[in-house]
Order: sequence, then structure tokens, then C-alpha cells
Amino acid sequence: MTAQPHTTFETIRYAVSDGVATITLNRPEKMNAFNPRMADELIAAFDATDADDDVRAVIVTGSGRAFCAGADLSTGGATFDYEKRYGTAPDAIKRDNGGRLTVRIFRSLKPVIAAVNGAAVGVGVTMQLPMDIRIASTDARFGLVFARRGITPEAASSWFLPRVVGVSTALEWCYSGRVFGAQEALERGLVRSLHAPEALLPAANAIAREIADNAAPVSVAVTRQMIWRMAGAAHPMEAHQMDSRAIQSRGQSADAREGIASFLEKRAAQFPDRVSAQMPDFFDWQGEPDFE
Repeated sequence: MTAQPHTTFETIRYAVSDGVATITLNRPEKMNAFNPRMADELIAAFDATDADDDVRAVIVTGSGRAFCAGADLSTGGATFDYEKRYGTAPDAIKRDNGGRLTVRIFRSLKPVIAAVNGAAVGVGVTMQLPMDIRIASTDARFGLVFARRGITPEAASSWFLPRVVGVSTALEWCYSGRVFGAQEALERGLVRSLHAPEALLPAANAIAREIADNAAPVSVAVTRQMIWRMAGAAHPMEAHQMDSRAIQSRGQSADAREGIASFLEKRAAQFPDRVSAQMPDFFDWQGEPDFE
């Protein structure tokens, strides 16, 4: 199937091919530096993937030699001074754009694969953290450089990063702000696997195909949300309550009947349920707390 491009974006490319959406950060002349427009466009892209039942998995990568070199610093010292940059009142709290994006990815109903093709610094790292599977080129470099810029981690990374790599590694990387290589990212658990640059996107597509070709989309969507939401649960009983509701709901579905029948008949399953119509209603999967 030919990829279908989305033509309204300026800072990213968006295309869907055979059930897999590929979102490409596309400011190669700026090493895909992150700015407010990119934040808005990435959020819109995830709105599009959730709304499109033909999309079974999402890949995020970068164009050129970088994944994302961090925030666009072209506004100089006003980059993170919201009072100067946006006219925000001194005591007002404005949501950081990285956090707006990562919270949106957290709510995604489709699995998300990061294919880190090159430099990933600052928000270039933190935007990956709510993605489910991260793979990297052997040329990739990473850096949580916030303390070296006189600021602090953003994009809800104080929640995501320790859950991905552990508290000690998260603190070491954030305290030092040093840039480290792909091998260290692999050894510390930030990425799943390393690939030669030319093999990176094929590897990401192979992971996406395994999901898209074999798994029930609604079950994948519910499973993704269950595991991410329960990462912050205070007691396993919260997970037990959600699991019980989910298995009962899915157990009554046409997908469950098809999954069992296809197994017994030794054939590929053709799951009929769609994320847009058959998500269980016992939980507000797309909800989030109000920001004050």
C-alpha cells in the first residue's frame, strides 16, 4: 500500500502506509529543533493517529542527521522566560510545550515506537519517554542537558524518566547534563536495541508490523493505557480492579470470539472491533487532570 502523506504540516511529515503511521520531525536545517509549532503539529498528528482506525502503530523519527537537538534556542535568553516571550503574568504558570506533547502521547490509543536516528538532546530525549518502544541508530547521541542550560527537566520527565531507567540513572544523567552515546543508552535501558543507520527504520517497521498484523487493535489500545496508567498506582489492587473490568469487557467482544476461533482453526485472525467505536466505557481513556 502506498504511503498517504498529510500535507498541512510545516515542521513534521506525516504518512500512513499499510496500517503504520510514520511521523518525521522535519526541520533538518535546524537539526529538528523543537518549537511551539512543532509541539502543536505533533499533538495534532497524535490526534490523527487516534482517530484513524486504519492506523495500528506509530513510528516517530527525525529527518537528516538528528532526531531532535532540543529546544529551538533562536530566541536566546527569552527561550524559557515565558513572561518575556509570551507576556505571561509573573505569577502565572504556563504549560511547557514538551509536557503538552508527552501527556498527549501518554494518552495515545496506538502503540508508539521511537526510531532515534541521531542526536537527541533535551526535549529530544524527554519526548521519547512516553513512547512504548525506543530503538536507536548506532550514531545516536543523548543528553538531558537542562542543568547545563540553567533550567530543569521538563515534559513530565520527572515522572517518566525514573520509570524508564530508574531513579539513580535518571538523577545521574540530569545532574551532569552530559551527552552520552547509544551504547550507554542501551545498557541503561533507555533504548531496546541499536541498529546500523540504514537498518533503523526497517527495524522499527518490523516491530510495528508484528503488532499491526497480529494483535486486536482495541486490545492493544486498552493494554497500552492499562500499563501506563498503572505505572503510578499506589497498590496492586488498583491494577487488579482495572484488569478485572478490562478482561470482562474484552471477553464479551467479537474480537475475543474471533481470536479464539482463529486459533482453533489455525488461521490468521480478522479482528472486527475498532478503537473509534469499541473502547470499553468503564474508564475515561482520553481524560487527564485539569492543569492549574
